[in-house]
Amino acid sequence: MLSAFISSLRTADLRRKILFTLGVVLLYRVGASLPSPGVNYPNVQECIAQVSGGESGQIYSLINLFSGGALLQLSVFAVGVMPYITASIIVQLLTVVIPRFEQLRKEGQAGQAKMTQYTRYLAVALAVLQSTSIVALAANGGLLQGCTLDIIDDQAIFSLVVIVLVMTAGATLVMWMGELVTERGIGNGMSLIIFASIAAAMPGEGKSILDSRGGLVFTAVCAGALIIIIGVVFVEQGQRRIPVQYAKRMVGRRMYGGTSTYLPLKVNQAGVIPVIFASSLIYIPHLITQLIQSGSSNPGTGWWDRFVAEYLTDPSSPWYIGIYFALIIFFTYFYVSITFNPDERADEMKKFGGFIPGIRPGKPTADYLRYVLSRITLPGSIYLGVIAVIPNLFLSVGSNGPVQNLPFGGVGVLIMIGVGLDTVKQIESQLMQRNYEGFLK
Repeated sequence: MLSAFISSLRTADLRRKILFTLGVVLLYRVGASLPSPGVNYPNVQECIAQVSGGESGQIYSLINLFSGGALLQLSVFAVGVMPYITASIIVQLLTVVIPRFEQLRKEGQAGQAKMTQYTRYLAVALAVLQSTSIVALAANGGLLQGCTLDIIDDQAIFSLVVIVLVMTAGATLVMWMGELVTERGIGNGMSLIIFASIAAAMPGEGKSILDSRGGLVFTAVCAGALIIIIGVVFVEQGQRRIPVQYAKRMVGRRMYGGTSTYLPLKVNQAGVIPVIFASSLIYIPHLITQLIQSGSSNPGTGWWDRFVAEYLTDPSSPWYIGIYFALIIFFTYFYVSITFNPDERADEMKKFGGFIPGIRPGKPTADYLRYVLSRITLPGSIYLGVIAVIPNLFLSVGSNGPVQNLPFGGVGVLIMIGVGLDTVKQIESQLMQRNYEGFLK
Protein backbone atom coordinates (compact mmCIF):
# COMPACT_ATOMS: atom_id res chain seq x y z
CA MET A 1 0.00 0.00 0.00
CA LEU A 2 2.84 2.40 0.83
CA SER A 3 4.59 1.73 -2.50
CA ALA A 4 1.31 2.32 -4.34
CA PHE A 5 0.82 5.61 -2.50
CA ILE A 6 4.34 6.68 -3.48
CA SER A 7 3.53 5.74 -7.07
CA SER A 8 0.41 7.90 -6.97
CA LEU A 9 2.46 10.88 -5.78
CA ARG A 10 5.00 10.33 -8.54
CA THR A 11 2.29 10.67 -11.17
CA ALA A 12 1.89 14.37 -11.94
CA ASP A 13 -1.83 14.30 -12.70
CA LEU A 14 -2.74 12.17 -9.69
CA ARG A 15 -0.43 14.13 -7.40
CA ARG A 16 -2.08 17.36 -8.47
CA LYS A 17 -5.54 15.95 -7.70
CA ILE A 18 -4.50 14.70 -4.26
CA LEU A 19 -2.83 17.99 -3.30
CA PHE A 20 -5.83 19.96 -4.56
CA THR A 21 -8.16 17.83 -2.43
CA LEU A 22 -5.98 18.25 0.66
CA GLY A 23 -5.81 22.01 0.08
CA VAL A 24 -9.61 22.35 -0.12
CA VAL A 25 -10.07 20.24 3.02
CA LEU A 26 -7.51 22.39 4.87
CA LEU A 27 -9.29 25.56 3.74
CA TYR A 28 -12.57 24.14 5.01
CA ARG A 29 -11.08 23.41 8.43
CA VAL A 30 -9.78 27.00 8.64
CA GLY A 31 -13.27 28.35 7.90
CA ALA A 32 -14.79 25.97 10.44
CA SER A 33 -12.69 27.57 13.19
CA LEU A 34 -13.27 31.19 12.05
CA PRO A 35 -16.00 32.85 14.20
CA SER A 36 -18.83 34.77 12.56
CA PRO A 37 -18.90 38.57 12.96
CA GLY A 38 -20.68 39.68 16.10
CA VAL A 39 -20.13 36.40 17.96
CA ASN A 40 -18.30 36.54 21.28
CA TYR A 41 -15.89 33.67 20.75
CA PRO A 42 -14.47 33.47 24.34
CA ASN A 43 -18.01 33.34 25.75
CA VAL A 44 -18.93 30.62 23.25
CA GLN A 45 -15.99 28.49 24.34
CA GLU A 46 -16.84 28.97 28.01
CA CYS A 47 -20.50 28.10 27.40
CA ILE A 48 -19.55 24.94 25.51
CA ALA A 49 -17.35 23.90 28.42
CA GLN A 50 -20.20 24.56 30.88
CA VAL A 51 -23.06 22.83 29.08
CA SER A 52 -21.29 20.18 26.96
CA GLY A 53 -23.47 17.08 26.77
CA GLY A 54 -26.61 19.09 27.50
CA GLU A 55 -29.87 19.21 25.58
CA SER A 56 -28.53 21.49 22.89
CA GLY A 57 -25.93 18.87 22.03
CA GLN A 58 -28.63 16.24 21.73
CA ILE A 59 -30.65 18.36 19.33
CA TYR A 60 -27.79 19.36 17.05
CA SER A 61 -25.47 16.38 17.50
CA LEU A 62 -25.69 15.25 13.86
CA ILE A 63 -25.23 18.73 12.36
CA ASN A 64 -22.48 19.55 14.84
CA LEU A 65 -20.75 16.27 13.95
CA PHE A 66 -20.92 17.00 10.21
CA SER A 67 -19.53 20.50 10.80
CA GLY A 68 -16.65 19.24 12.93
CA GLY A 69 -17.86 21.17 15.97
CA ALA A 70 -18.30 24.41 14.02
CA LEU A 71 -22.05 24.64 14.70
CA LEU A 72 -21.91 25.19 18.45
CA GLN A 73 -19.03 27.63 17.94
CA LEU A 74 -21.15 29.69 15.50
CA SER A 75 -18.30 29.85 12.98
CA VAL A 76 -18.50 30.91 9.34
CA PHE A 77 -19.03 27.27 8.26
CA ALA A 78 -21.40 26.53 11.16
CA VAL A 79 -24.14 25.17 8.88
CA GLY A 80 -21.64 23.17 6.83
CA VAL A 81 -22.79 20.55 4.35
CA MET A 82 -26.14 19.69 5.94
CA PRO A 83 -28.26 21.96 3.64
CA TYR A 84 -26.74 20.36 0.55
CA ILE A 85 -27.17 16.85 1.92
CA THR A 86 -30.78 17.53 2.87
CA ALA A 87 -31.49 19.13 -0.51
CA SER A 88 -29.95 16.16 -2.35
CA ILE A 89 -32.08 13.71 -0.38
CA ILE A 90 -35.26 15.75 -0.95
CA VAL A 91 -34.65 16.03 -4.71
CA GLN A 92 -33.92 12.33 -4.91
CA LEU A 93 -37.15 11.52 -3.09
CA LEU A 94 -39.14 13.90 -5.30
CA THR A 95 -38.12 11.94 -8.42
CA VAL A 96 -40.66 9.33 -7.32
CA VAL A 97 -43.44 11.89 -6.79
CA ILE A 98 -42.88 14.51 -9.52
CA PRO A 99 -42.99 13.17 -13.13
CA ARG A 100 -40.83 16.09 -14.34
CA PHE A 101 -37.97 15.03 -12.07
CA GLU A 102 -38.34 11.42 -13.16
CA GLN A 103 -38.10 12.54 -16.78
CA LEU A 104 -34.97 14.61 -16.07
CA ARG A 105 -33.35 11.63 -14.36
CA LYS A 106 -33.78 9.57 -17.53
CA GLU A 107 -32.36 12.28 -19.83
CA GLY A 108 -28.75 11.49 -18.97
CA GLN A 109 -26.11 14.14 -18.41
CA ALA A 110 -28.27 17.13 -19.41
CA GLY A 111 -31.06 16.09 -17.07
CA GLN A 112 -28.60 15.43 -14.26
CA ALA A 113 -27.18 18.94 -14.67
CA LYS A 114 -30.66 20.38 -14.33
CA MET A 115 -31.32 18.29 -11.22
CA THR A 116 -28.02 19.52 -9.73
CA GLN A 117 -29.11 23.11 -10.34
CA TYR A 118 -32.40 22.50 -8.51
CA THR A 119 -30.46 20.92 -5.66
CA ARG A 120 -28.26 24.02 -5.35
CA TYR A 121 -31.23 26.38 -5.19
CA LEU A 122 -32.92 24.26 -2.54
CA ALA A 123 -29.65 23.98 -0.58
CA VAL A 124 -29.32 27.79 -0.41
CA ALA A 125 -32.92 28.11 0.79
CA LEU A 126 -32.36 25.47 3.45
CA ALA A 127 -29.12 27.19 4.50
CA VAL A 128 -31.03 30.44 5.09
CA LEU A 129 -33.66 28.60 7.12
CA GLN A 130 -31.11 26.67 9.15
CA SER A 131 -28.90 29.70 9.79
CA THR A 132 -31.92 31.71 10.94
CA SER A 133 -32.99 29.03 13.42
CA ILE A 134 -29.45 28.65 14.80
CA VAL A 135 -28.97 32.42 15.25
CA ALA A 136 -32.43 32.76 16.82
CA LEU A 137 -31.70 30.01 19.34
CA ALA A 138 -28.27 31.50 20.07
CA ALA A 139 -29.80 34.92 20.66
CA ASN A 140 -32.46 33.73 23.13
CA GLY A 141 -30.19 31.25 24.93
CA GLY A 142 -31.73 28.10 23.47
CA LEU A 143 -28.66 26.86 21.61
CA LEU A 144 -26.43 26.40 24.67
CA GLN A 145 -28.94 26.01 27.48
CA GLY A 146 -27.64 26.52 30.99
CA CYS A 147 -25.15 29.24 30.05
CA THR A 148 -25.84 32.80 31.24
CA LEU A 149 -23.17 34.48 29.13
CA ASP A 150 -24.08 36.46 26.01
CA ILE A 151 -23.02 34.56 22.89
CA ILE A 152 -23.92 37.41 20.52
CA ASP A 153 -22.79 40.85 21.64
CA ASP A 154 -25.19 42.98 19.60
CA GLN A 155 -28.64 41.41 19.25
CA ALA A 156 -30.08 44.11 17.00
CA ILE A 157 -31.96 42.92 13.92
CA PHE A 158 -29.27 44.17 11.54
CA SER A 159 -26.49 42.33 13.41
CA LEU A 160 -28.48 39.08 13.48
CA VAL A 161 -29.23 39.38 9.74
CA VAL A 162 -25.51 39.85 9.04
CA ILE A 163 -24.68 36.65 10.96
CA VAL A 164 -27.38 34.74 9.05
CA LEU A 165 -26.03 36.01 5.72
CA VAL A 166 -22.46 35.06 6.67
CA MET A 167 -23.48 31.54 7.66
CA THR A 168 -25.55 31.16 4.47
CA ALA A 169 -22.62 32.34 2.37
CA GLY A 170 -20.40 29.89 4.24
CA ALA A 171 -22.76 27.01 3.45
CA THR A 172 -22.82 28.05 -0.22
CA LEU A 173 -19.02 28.22 -0.27
CA VAL A 174 -18.78 24.74 1.27
CA MET A 175 -21.14 23.44 -1.43
CA TRP A 176 -18.94 24.99 -4.14
CA MET A 177 -15.77 23.59 -2.56
CA GLY A 178 -17.29 20.10 -2.45
CA GLU A 179 -18.23 20.26 -6.13
CA LEU A 180 -14.72 21.46 -6.99
CA VAL A 181 -13.19 18.46 -5.23
CA THR A 182 -15.56 16.10 -7.05
CA GLU A 183 -14.66 17.67 -10.40
CA ARG A 184 -10.92 18.25 -10.03
CA GLY A 185 -9.81 16.19 -7.07
CA ILE A 186 -10.07 12.63 -5.76
CA GLY A 187 -13.29 11.16 -4.43
CA ASN A 188 -16.63 12.77 -3.64
CA GLY A 189 -16.12 16.32 -2.38
CA MET A 190 -19.02 16.50 0.08
CA SER A 191 -18.18 13.10 1.53
CA LEU A 192 -14.54 14.07 2.04
CA ILE A 193 -15.55 17.29 3.80
CA ILE A 194 -17.75 15.30 6.17
CA PHE A 195 -14.90 12.83 6.63
CA ALA A 196 -12.55 15.66 7.61
CA SER A 197 -15.11 17.09 10.04
CA ILE A 198 -15.63 13.79 11.83
CA ALA A 199 -11.91 13.02 11.91
CA ALA A 200 -11.21 16.46 13.43
CA ALA A 201 -13.46 15.66 16.40
CA MET A 202 -11.89 12.30 17.24
CA PRO A 203 -8.58 13.41 18.86
CA GLY A 204 -10.41 15.70 21.28
CA GLU A 205 -12.84 12.94 22.20
CA GLY A 206 -10.00 10.50 22.77
CA LYS A 207 -8.21 12.97 25.05
CA SER A 208 -11.46 13.58 26.93
CA ILE A 209 -11.95 9.87 27.63
CA LEU A 210 -8.28 9.45 28.58
CA ASP A 211 -8.36 12.36 31.03
CA SER A 212 -11.69 11.50 32.64
CA ARG A 213 -11.67 7.70 32.68
CA GLY A 214 -8.02 6.69 32.64
CA GLY A 215 -5.86 4.57 30.41
CA LEU A 216 -7.72 1.29 30.98
CA VAL A 217 -11.08 2.60 29.79
CA PHE A 218 -9.39 4.44 26.92
CA THR A 219 -7.71 1.20 25.79
CA ALA A 220 -11.02 -0.64 26.01
CA VAL A 221 -12.75 2.07 23.94
CA CYS A 222 -10.01 1.90 21.28
CA ALA A 223 -10.29 -1.89 21.15
CA GLY A 224 -14.07 -1.64 20.83
CA ALA A 225 -13.75 0.98 18.09
CA LEU A 226 -11.35 -1.32 16.20
CA ILE A 227 -13.83 -4.20 16.44
CA ILE A 228 -16.63 -1.94 15.18
CA ILE A 229 -14.49 -0.75 12.27
CA ILE A 230 -13.65 -4.33 11.25
CA GLY A 231 -17.31 -5.31 11.41
CA VAL A 232 -18.45 -2.27 9.42
CA VAL A 233 -15.83 -2.89 6.72
CA PHE A 234 -16.90 -6.54 6.49
CA VAL A 235 -20.59 -5.68 6.10
CA GLU A 236 -20.02 -2.70 3.78
CA GLN A 237 -18.04 -4.92 1.40
CA GLY A 238 -20.62 -7.72 1.58
CA GLN A 239 -22.93 -8.21 -1.40
CA ARG A 240 -25.21 -10.77 -2.98
CA ARG A 241 -24.09 -11.46 -6.54
CA ILE A 242 -26.98 -12.55 -8.75
CA PRO A 243 -25.67 -14.35 -11.88
CA VAL A 244 -26.75 -12.82 -15.19
CA GLN A 245 -26.20 -14.33 -18.66
CA TYR A 246 -26.54 -12.55 -21.98
CA ALA A 247 -27.74 -14.45 -25.02
CA LYS A 248 -25.79 -14.32 -28.26
CA ARG A 249 -27.21 -12.01 -30.91
CA MET A 250 -26.15 -10.87 -34.36
CA VAL A 251 -25.83 -7.14 -35.07
CA GLY A 252 -24.89 -6.72 -38.72
CA ARG A 253 -22.05 -9.14 -39.31
CA ARG A 254 -20.83 -9.21 -35.72
CA MET A 255 -21.99 -11.36 -32.84
CA TYR A 256 -22.55 -9.84 -29.40
CA GLY A 257 -23.45 -11.35 -26.04
CA GLY A 258 -22.83 -14.84 -24.83
CA THR A 259 -21.11 -13.55 -21.69
CA SER A 260 -21.78 -14.18 -18.00
CA THR A 261 -21.70 -11.52 -15.33
CA TYR A 262 -23.49 -10.75 -12.10
CA LEU A 263 -25.75 -8.11 -10.57
CA PRO A 264 -24.31 -6.98 -7.18
CA LEU A 265 -26.80 -6.22 -4.40
CA LYS A 266 -25.07 -4.79 -1.34
CA VAL A 267 -26.09 -5.88 2.12
CA ASN A 268 -26.22 -2.20 3.09
CA GLN A 269 -27.95 -1.01 -0.06
CA ALA A 270 -29.18 2.23 1.54
CA GLY A 271 -25.83 3.44 2.89
CA VAL A 272 -25.96 5.94 5.75
CA ILE A 273 -29.05 7.82 4.53
CA PRO A 274 -31.56 6.00 6.84
CA VAL A 275 -29.50 6.96 9.89
CA ILE A 276 -29.50 10.62 8.79
CA PHE A 277 -33.27 10.49 8.21
CA ALA A 278 -33.94 8.90 11.60
CA SER A 279 -31.57 11.26 13.45
CA SER A 280 -33.16 14.32 11.89
CA LEU A 281 -36.72 13.14 12.49
CA ILE A 282 -36.20 12.22 16.14
CA TYR A 283 -34.64 15.63 16.88
CA ILE A 284 -37.42 17.67 15.19
CA PRO A 285 -39.95 17.33 18.10
CA HIS A 286 -37.34 18.50 20.61
CA LEU A 287 -36.39 21.44 18.40
CA ILE A 288 -40.05 22.46 17.96
CA THR A 289 -40.57 22.21 21.72
CA GLN A 290 -37.60 24.50 22.38
CA LEU A 291 -38.82 27.08 19.87
CA ILE A 292 -42.30 27.04 21.44
CA GLN A 293 -40.97 27.23 25.00
CA SER A 294 -38.74 30.19 24.19
CA GLY A 295 -41.83 32.31 23.60
CA SER A 296 -44.07 30.75 26.26
CA SER A 297 -44.60 32.12 29.75
CA ASN A 298 -45.30 28.68 31.25
CA PRO A 299 -43.02 26.19 29.44
CA GLY A 300 -42.98 22.44 30.00
CA THR A 301 -46.56 22.02 31.28
CA GLY A 302 -48.38 20.72 28.19
CA TRP A 303 -48.81 17.07 27.24
CA TRP A 304 -46.54 17.53 24.23
CA ASP A 305 -43.75 18.94 26.38
CA ARG A 306 -44.07 16.07 28.84
CA PHE A 307 -44.06 13.48 26.05
CA VAL A 308 -40.94 14.91 24.43
CA ALA A 309 -39.17 15.30 27.77
CA GLU A 310 -39.98 11.72 28.78
CA TYR A 311 -39.37 9.80 25.54
CA LEU A 312 -37.39 11.95 23.07
CA THR A 313 -34.88 13.84 25.22
CA ASP A 314 -32.54 11.35 26.88
CA PRO A 315 -30.57 9.39 24.21
CA SER A 316 -29.70 6.69 26.75
CA SER A 317 -33.32 5.87 27.67
CA PRO A 318 -34.84 2.58 26.34
CA TRP A 319 -37.74 4.44 24.71
CA TYR A 320 -35.41 6.76 22.81
CA ILE A 321 -33.21 3.88 21.63
CA GLY A 322 -36.23 1.79 20.61
CA ILE A 323 -37.85 4.62 18.61
CA TYR A 324 -34.51 5.48 16.99
CA PHE A 325 -33.88 1.84 16.05
CA ALA A 326 -37.39 1.43 14.59
CA LEU A 327 -37.06 4.61 12.53
CA ILE A 328 -33.77 3.39 11.05
CA ILE A 329 -35.32 0.07 9.98
CA PHE A 330 -38.33 1.85 8.46
CA PHE A 331 -36.25 4.38 6.52
CA THR A 332 -33.91 1.62 5.29
CA TYR A 333 -36.79 -0.21 3.62
CA PHE A 334 -38.26 3.07 2.41
CA TYR A 335 -35.04 4.38 0.86
CA VAL A 336 -34.14 1.07 -0.78
CA SER A 337 -37.63 0.83 -2.30
CA ILE A 338 -37.30 4.24 -3.99
CA THR A 339 -33.68 3.96 -5.11
CA PHE A 340 -33.68 0.41 -6.49
CA ASN A 341 -36.50 -0.37 -8.91
CA PRO A 342 -36.62 -4.13 -9.75
CA ASP A 343 -38.99 -3.51 -12.67
CA GLU A 344 -36.53 -1.11 -14.35
CA ARG A 345 -33.61 -3.49 -13.82
CA ALA A 346 -35.61 -6.39 -15.25
CA ASP A 347 -36.61 -4.31 -18.30
CA GLU A 348 -32.98 -3.25 -18.89
CA MET A 349 -31.79 -6.85 -18.71
CA LYS A 350 -34.54 -7.97 -21.10
CA LYS A 351 -33.74 -5.14 -23.51
CA PHE A 352 -30.11 -6.23 -23.86
CA GLY A 353 -30.82 -9.96 -23.90
CA GLY A 354 -29.87 -10.66 -20.30
CA PHE A 355 -31.55 -13.15 -18.01
CA ILE A 356 -31.04 -14.82 -14.65
CA PRO A 357 -30.49 -18.59 -15.04
CA GLY A 358 -33.67 -20.42 -14.11
CA ILE A 359 -35.78 -17.22 -14.08
CA ARG A 360 -37.85 -16.07 -17.04
CA PRO A 361 -37.24 -12.50 -18.30
CA GLY A 362 -39.72 -9.75 -17.53
CA LYS A 363 -42.03 -9.83 -14.53
CA PRO A 364 -40.63 -13.10 -13.02
CA THR A 365 -37.16 -11.50 -12.98
CA ALA A 366 -38.53 -8.37 -11.29
CA ASP A 367 -40.34 -10.47 -8.68
CA TYR A 368 -37.16 -12.47 -8.01
CA LEU A 369 -35.07 -9.30 -7.61
CA ARG A 370 -37.70 -7.86 -5.28
CA TYR A 371 -37.67 -11.04 -3.19
CA VAL A 372 -33.87 -11.12 -2.89
CA LEU A 373 -33.74 -7.41 -2.09
CA SER A 374 -36.29 -7.77 0.70
CA ARG A 375 -34.29 -10.65 2.23
CA ILE A 376 -31.03 -8.65 2.10
CA THR A 377 -32.55 -5.41 3.43
CA LEU A 378 -33.56 -6.98 6.76
CA PRO A 379 -30.02 -7.78 7.99
CA GLY A 380 -28.80 -4.53 6.45
CA SER A 381 -31.35 -2.48 8.39
CA ILE A 382 -30.59 -4.32 11.65
CA TYR A 383 -26.87 -3.73 11.08
CA LEU A 384 -27.46 0.01 10.57
CA GLY A 385 -29.63 0.20 13.67
CA VAL A 386 -27.11 -1.62 15.87
CA ILE A 387 -24.18 0.53 14.73
CA ALA A 388 -26.22 3.72 15.13
CA VAL A 389 -27.39 3.05 18.71
CA ILE A 390 -23.96 1.97 20.01
CA PRO A 391 -23.14 5.53 21.23
CA ASN A 392 -26.52 5.68 22.98
CA LEU A 393 -25.77 2.45 24.85
CA PHE A 394 -22.40 3.69 26.12
CA LEU A 395 -22.96 7.38 26.80
CA SER A 396 -21.44 7.04 30.27
CA VAL A 397 -18.00 6.13 28.86
CA GLY A 398 -16.97 9.71 28.11
CA SER A 399 -17.29 12.89 30.07
CA ASN A 400 -18.79 15.18 27.46
CA GLY A 401 -22.03 13.48 26.52
CA PRO A 402 -23.51 12.16 23.30
CA VAL A 403 -22.09 14.64 20.82
CA GLN A 404 -18.49 13.98 21.71
CA ASN A 405 -18.94 10.20 21.89
CA LEU A 406 -20.66 10.01 18.52
CA PRO A 407 -17.45 9.85 16.40
CA PHE A 408 -16.52 6.55 18.10
CA GLY A 409 -19.65 4.84 16.83
CA GLY A 410 -22.84 5.37 14.95
CA VAL A 411 -23.12 7.49 11.84
CA GLY A 412 -19.56 8.81 12.22
CA VAL A 413 -17.96 5.38 11.80
CA LEU A 414 -20.29 4.51 8.91
CA ILE A 415 -19.43 7.69 7.03
CA MET A 416 -15.70 7.56 7.65
CA ILE A 417 -15.36 3.93 6.56
CA GLY A 418 -17.63 4.37 3.55
CA VAL A 419 -15.79 7.48 2.35
CA GLY A 420 -12.40 5.92 3.03
CA LEU A 421 -13.19 2.78 1.05
CA ASP A 422 -14.65 4.77 -1.85
CA THR A 423 -11.65 7.13 -2.02
CA VAL A 424 -9.14 4.27 -1.90
CA LYS A 425 -11.02 2.49 -4.69
CA GLN A 426 -10.95 5.60 -6.85
CA ILE A 427 -7.19 6.02 -6.37
CA GLU A 428 -6.81 2.30 -7.02
CA SER A 429 -8.68 2.52 -10.31
CA GLN A 430 -6.58 5.46 -11.50
CA LEU A 431 -3.39 3.64 -10.56
CA MET A 432 -4.51 0.54 -12.44
CA GLN A 433 -5.11 2.67 -15.52
CA ARG A 434 -1.48 3.77 -15.32
CA ASN A 435 -0.19 0.18 -14.94
CA TYR A 436 0.67 0.46 -11.27
CA GLU A 437 -0.03 -2.24 -8.73
CA GLY A 438 -2.46 -0.22 -6.64
CA PHE A 439 -3.41 -0.44 -2.99
CA LEU A 440 -5.08 -3.86 -3.00
CA LYS A 441 -2.75 -6.70 -3.96
